[in-house]
Amino acid sequence: MATFLLIIIYLAFISLGLPDSLLGAAWPVMQGDLGAPLETAGLLFMTIACGTIISSLISGRILKRYGTGKVTFVSVLMTAVALLGFHFAPSIVWLMVCAVPLGLGAGAVDTGLNDYVAVNYKARHMSWLHCFWGVGATLGPIIMAQFILGDSSSSWRNGYFLIAAIQFALVIILFFTLPLWKKVKVKRNDRLLEESDELKDVINEKETNTKPLQTKGVKWALTTFFFYCGVEATVGLWGSSFLVNIKGISVATAAGWISFYYAGITVGRLITGFITYKVTNLTLIRWGQLIALSGAIILVLPLPSAFSFVGFIIVGLGLAPIFPCMLHETPTRFGKKHSQTIMGYQMAFAYTGTTFMPPLLGFMASQMTIGIFPIVIVIFAVAMLLSSEKLNIILGRKNAY
Repeated sequence: MATFLLIIIYLAFISLGLPDSLLGAAWPVMQGDLGAPLETAGLLFMTIACGTIISSLISGRILKRYGTGKVTFVSVLMTAVALLGFHFAPSIVWLMVCAVPLGLGAGAVDTGLNDYVAVNYKARHMSWLHCFWGVGATLGPIIMAQFILGDSSSSWRNGYFLIAAIQFALVIILFFTLPLWKKVKVKRNDRLLEESDELKDVINEKETNTKPLQTKGVKWALTTFFFYCGVEATVGLWGSSFLVNIKGISVATAAGWISFYYAGITVGRLITGFITYKVTNLTLIRWGQLIALSGAIILVLPLPSAFSFVGFIIVGLGLAPIFPCMLHETPTRFGKKHSQTIMGYQMAFAYTGTTFMPPLLGFMASQMTIGIFPIVIVIFAVAMLLSSEKLNIILGRKNAY
């Protein structure tokens, strides 16, 4: 029964990943069909992320009141309805309206499932959980690319329709498995204490009265999450436009290349799950950041287009361990007492990076050129690395690698 619940959680993360990569892959076609300027994609992205930030900040109270199962069901339902709205939307205004529930649907379930896994499972499960997010994020551009290969400029709508149908199928599964969440929750508590040495350490730790935001190192952790999502989201949203407008790649090919970026994240997280048997979270975070930075540098260099393909894959592989390992470190770094609240803050700051960084690049590109894309990615990656290292110094863990 517990294993079946874990499968449901994995499916929920696939549903989170599917919409995340759609807009960036489809925008070169959507822009022409809707007659919108380039930077409009940034505004849509910002609207989605704002909804996610709001739901992340209030997720603690919602989860305590209704439970993870019900919150997950309602959130995926909101996402499915919003994606169906994208299919029917006649204008940018309606896309903006549909972007609101799309964002709100992601935040609370994201926070709840991340905290649940961080407290109750070892690091490998967190990596594999986010690997399933990568499965969804990888499938999104692949599905969209198949539709935009058609002759119709509005073929992107069919891509959104299929993704919405997949989401509704998951909604049905979640509905019929709602009773399972309560049953498994009662049976898991005692057994998890025996399975996880890390969980024992967290539960036996000395609780303090320190407020979450005043906890030592929290602000640097939030900054790291901010710049991590700045890198991940900006690459996902503008990578295709960079390839089309600067490297001269076709729209369909560019969408396919971006799917390999998300595949790099997915495969990297699958591998990370096994590496965590021998390597600490802190080591994986640092090396992931260095690898992602090296991939971004490849994109900056004046190399043939094929090297851009390699650069995107390297960036994806580097980003793979960072997010799940940082999330899993939350109870260890800041204590179980405040872990759910701090997890919500971390998700909110992560989506704040998602909200503001891609539109910032879109605005700069509209004033200059989308050719600045790789340079901005390098700057974000360096800021993420420096923030993470500062956090380790503050917590006295700089030599814990």
